[in-house]
Amino acid sequence: MILSRRMLIGGLAALPAVARAADYAVAPVPVADGIWMVHGADAPIEADNGGAIANIAIIDTPAGTVLCDCGPSLRYAHALRRVAEQLTGKPLVRVYATHLHPDHGLGIAAFDPAIVVALPGMIDALREQGQGFSDAMYRLLGDWMRGTDLILPGRPIATDSEDFGGRRLKLLALSGHSSADLALVDSKTGLMIGGDLIFHDRAPSTPTAALTAWRASLDRLKAERHGGVIPGHGPFDPDGTAAIDQTRDWIDWIEDALTQAVKSGLDMVEAGEMPIPDRFSTMAVARYEYQRSVSHLYPGLEAKLLPRIDIQG
Repeated sequence: MILSRRMLIGGLAALPAVARAADYAVAPVPVADGIWMVHGADAPIEADNGGAIANIAIIDTPAGTVLCDCGPSLRYAHALRRVAEQLTGKPLVRVYATHLHPDHGLGIAAFDPAIVVALPGMIDALREQGQGFSDAMYRLLGDWMRGTDLILPGRPIATDSEDFGGRRLKLLALSGHSSADLALVDSKTGLMIGGDLIFHDRAPSTPTAALTAWRASLDRLKAERHGGVIPGHGPFDPDGTAAIDQTRDWIDWIEDALTQAVKSGLDMVEAGEMPIPDRFSTMAVARYEYQRSVSHLYPGLEAKLLPRIDIQG
C-alpha cells in the first residue's frame, strides 16, 4: 500500500499528542517576609522538566509584585505571573533578568519589555548570543517553547538600588558566571538573590564563565551584609554563606584539576573521567556539569599552558 501525502498527514494528526508539553507546576515556598522561592529542577535542561531548572524569586512590595528571573519560555512565564499575582494580590511591576542564560530569561517574552530590567552588559550579550540560545532551547524542548520569542529587556539598570514604595532592593553589578551578572539584596529582610553566581548542592555550570571574575564576585557577595541566599540553582541557603563557599570551592577545584590534567597530558575525554572529590557528593548533576566544564574550559587552558612554539615570544 502506498500512502498519499494526505493520508500520511491525516494519520499523523490522529496519533496521540505525546510530544505536546504539559503545564508547568509553579510552587512558591516562603523563604523570608514577603519573599518566595520557586525551586527549579536540580537537573539538566530536558523535556521532562520543560527547561524549568532555574530558581525564581517572587517579592511582595507596597508598589506591586517583583520577579527575579522568569524562566525558560513564554508558557512558564505566563504561569509564573498568574501564581505570583495571586500570591501577593498585586499586579506585576518589575522583572529583573539576572543574566543571559535561557533557563532564567527567555520568559521575558511574556512581559511588557518596559518593566523588564537588566544590566547593560547583559542586554548586549543577549542581543549577540540570545538567538543561538533560543534555537538550542527549541531543539531541546520542542513544544514547551511554543510561541517563545527572543525579547530584550527594555530598561538597562543605571542605579545601585530601586525602591518599591519603601521596600528597597540593592542591585549589585557583577560578572564571572557570565559577562554581566546581577545579584540583589532585599533591604527589609537582608535576603540575597544571587542568580547563577551562587549554586547550592547543585554543581555550577560554566558555559560563559570567567573564573577569576567569578571568584571576585563571590568574595564581594560574601562581604555584603545579608541573610539567607536564594541561589540560581539548588535549595535555599538559610545560612547565607554555605552556598557561596561551596560555589567558590567547586570552581577553585575545577580550575586546579583541569590545569593539572593539561600539564599531565590528558586529553579531554580522559580529563572528563577524573574523580570528583567526596566533599561534592551532595551536589546534583556533578558529573554532568564537570564534563560540560571540561568542554568549556579545557581548550583555553591548553592554549594557555601548551602554547605553540612557533608563536611564542
